[in-house]
Amino acid sequence: MKLSLLVSAAIVPLVSAHYFFDTLIIDGVETTPNQYVRSNTRPAKYNPTKWKNTRDDMTPDMLDFRCNKGSFTFAPQTETAEVQAGSKLAMKLGVGATMQHPGPGLVYMSKAPEGSAANQYEGDGDWFKIHEEGICDTEKDIKTDAWCTWDKDRIEFTVPADLPDGEYLIRSEHIGVHGAHDGQAEFYYACAQVKITGGGTGFPSTDATIQFPGGYKQDDPSFNFSVWGGMKEYPMPGPPVWTGGTESGSGSGSAFNGTSADSSSTGETQEEEKHTCSRRRRRRARHVRQ
Repeated sequence: MKLSLLVSAAIVPLVSAHYFFDTLIIDGVETTPNQYVRSNTRPAKYNPTKWKNTRDDMTPDMLDFRCNKGSFTFAPQTETAEVQAGSKLAMKLGVGATMQHPGPGLVYMSKAPEGSAANQYEGDGDWFKIHEEGICDTEKDIKTDAWCTWDKDRIEFTVPADLPDGEYLIRSEHIGVHGAHDGQAEFYYACAQVKITGGGTGFPSTDATIQFPGGYKQDDPSFNFSVWGGMKEYPMPGPPVWTGGTESGSGSGSAFNGTSADSSSTGETQEEEKHTCSRRRRRRARHVRQ
């Protein structure tokens, strides 16, 4: 009983840190909020989607879980960004917010049917994951800054260079797991509309795709995870990350490291630092698993 009260008290500072994605960044250039990212019709746009203690009558089992409540009504007025395959993108939070919940960041894509544009697509097809990031530093606090996304205002990722040309939805998502031990994982997500050019001929196999809704289940370990018992491995939701080709990507399966479609080094200092950090994270992951 005392432990439950202590956990509840610890959650209080976290519950007010809600946010929403509204800006697409293309190769470092920040676009206008909601220029390419669909808005939503929630009374408070920052409200999360949950299975328990729901907000705005939204759960992950509803059709609007694809891009957020009422987002398809904004599709016609949302522009479609032309993006070169292999480009570095980011989805940024609105109104200066940062991710103040522990939890993973993920990015999915879904191709509009042939003959249909992104602004006509509801997202009822297959989705494949191109990026995920979980726990970056096992020596830090799993309730806060151990997570790669902690206190960041964006999720950065790379569009697979092998992705075929066409119009797509990009779905960025952050999952707050501070209440997941009580079945109250919180989903923050939005969709951008893009047209991919200069791509290849690869595409993920069917075992590397999911659909929204349906791809996430209420009893999945990812959404019933506790950050309140010390450092532990986080089971990533969804399929493995697809990085190119016609087979599914390797995926991390767990979240002691970040994974994305960007695996090449450019020789720049920033990229070298990323690879150094990645090696360090893998060593820490092996140490924890042992």
